[in-house]
Amino acid sequence: MKLSRICMMLFLVAACTACAAETLKPAWSPGRYGTIRDGILRIAVPPGPDQSAMNCSEAEIDLAPYRGKGVFTFSIRLRADGVSKPRRNWNGVKFMFRFRDKSGGEFYRNVSGLAGTFDWRESHFIASVPETAAEGTLMLGLQDSSGTVEFDLNTLEIKPLFPKPESNYRIDYPERIAKTPPLRGVMSPTRSITEDDLAVLQKWGANLVRYQICRNWGKSGTEQDLAEYDSWLNGKLDHLEWLLTLAPKYGLRFVIDLHTPPGGRDAGKNLVMFSDKKYADHFVEVWRRIAGRFKGNPSVWAYDLVNEPVQNGPARYDYWNIQRMAAEAVRRIDPDTPIMIESNEWDSPSAFAYLPPLEMDNVIYQVHMYVPGQFTHQFVHNAFGEQGSKNFIRYPGRTGGEMWDKAMLKKSLQPVRDFQLRHNARIYVGEFSAVAWAPGAADYIRDCIEIFEEYGWDWSYHAFREWDGWSVEHEGLPGKLVPSAGNDRKQVLLKAFRKNSGILE
Repeated sequence: MKLSRICMMLFLVAACTACAAETLKPAWSPGRYGTIRDGILRIAVPPGPDQSAMNCSEAEIDLAPYRGKGVFTFSIRLRADGVSKPRRNWNGVKFMFRFRDKSGGEFYRNVSGLAGTFDWRESHFIASVPETAAEGTLMLGLQDSSGTVEFDLNTLEIKPLFPKPESNYRIDYPERIAKTPPLRGVMSPTRSITEDDLAVLQKWGANLVRYQICRNWGKSGTEQDLAEYDSWLNGKLDHLEWLLTLAPKYGLRFVIDLHTPPGGRDAGKNLVMFSDKKYADHFVEVWRRIAGRFKGNPSVWAYDLVNEPVQNGPARYDYWNIQRMAAEAVRRIDPDTPIMIESNEWDSPSAFAYLPPLEMDNVIYQVHMYVPGQFTHQFVHNAFGEQGSKNFIRYPGRTGGEMWDKAMLKKSLQPVRDFQLRHNARIYVGEFSAVAWAPGAADYIRDCIEIFEEYGWDWSYHAFREWDGWSVEHEGLPGKLVPSAGNDRKQVLLKAFRKNSGILE
């Protein structure tokens, strides 16, 4: 079968990354606080005003072997002693790849969340190098931190991780799915949805709910006790089963979203089940149970296998194959309900450039749209935009050195559009939003929706009655959000929902 050949190819790629790795020996410029001895780069930054700077050693690398060749993982062994916690998660210990394109734009890929004291460990991140990349630089050191970090330069490698896909598989959909016009709705709250919530969504005109089975969002080291996990999951599924009895009354369909899979995430936000067979097997078993329980329910629109996979290095079960394994298990039980596949890198649009399709029909491909994150997530959990309230990032406007407007949003979504056209794929935007206080949030949401409508994509707004910062029923500034009966973001959403009229009749 074609599917088997593709699976074998990808497993072989994963298995051979070590033999295909390139160990780099670039010429390093140690920098002010750096010394190199016996292949160990040591950066020691004292507390004081200098620690806020980028205190890194740098080396240029030749990008010719990597341009347009898929996705690579950058890895090195390092250890730290007393590295102070930076103000931003992506600073602290710095292992970063910077490249410029031919137009002069700069792009960065790096590890994050490394500080404190720890012994030798491997650290890695992934990056693709576009054909337009002109020059590249590796940076090792500290930023916005004091303390000492050491890097074993003899272990610095770039390994191929995900090859550029070659499949031209065209997806077929049953008539029931193919003839359903685009669906428009919301992502559910993590709390239990009430019948009153369904009534509000009906009044708004929504016809789709992405039901997130979620807890411990943003945390690491959770979902390890599988008996306790199953008990929690069964409670969520019991609640969903009740909701589905009400769904026809309110004209709603549901996407079952396993937002929190068994095993949870590690400190680098990779899903633990990618590397641990116990959790990988349980993930597949969970989907067998879900498919067996909800097979044939007309109010279930699709099975969303895993939310926002993150894989930053080689893994026993890569993000694609573990979804394939679950999809095949579901299909043996339920041949009719659409299955949803998500891309790597938090289901980002750019990761569609290396996403191969399953050679399986009736599969919907999901993407999440939050770019540019500096705009959509400004002042959100210390993620972006902590410049002070006088420096809000605006849309349309310049962000990260580029002009972001509707044309740029289209450009960022182009890998998804290319995937859609190449594979005849139905596309679902499972999440998109801009935080309530972002200047121009309504314009951003409107432009996104207009693009989705132009391309014929299903979509669900993030989120309905979850966190007030994403809520269209609130407005205000960080820490000062108040309920809002009407605002420009809500009006944009309600206007778009009016297009749903008659779809489910």
